[in-house]
Amino acid sequence: MADEWSDGPAGHDASRSTPATPRHTRRLSDKILIAFHQACDQGDLEVAQELLLVLEKMVTRRPTMPDQNRRKSMESLVAAHERLWLLRHPESML
Repeated sequence: MADEWSDGPAGHDASRSTPATPRHTRRLSDKILIAFHQACDQGDLEVAQELLLVLEKMVTRRPTMPDQNRRKSMESLVAAHERLWLLRHPESML
């Protein structure tokens, strides 16, 4: 079983230079989005804001290679901004 801090396969020995099986990882922007939602879940809105700024920088910069998921990434960014705003303004949900 892989630990919670690794995206590598179960049983991967980090001390070895190459994994025994191919390593499938998420995009860095996906990991940052996950960390953003975890910060929101834990009520750490200051950290959530910082993560959102990093995510925004990554999503909005000029891509170095074509990205078929750009629209989805932008939608996720907008949804993240909305979630943070709603958490900071709970009276608006009444």
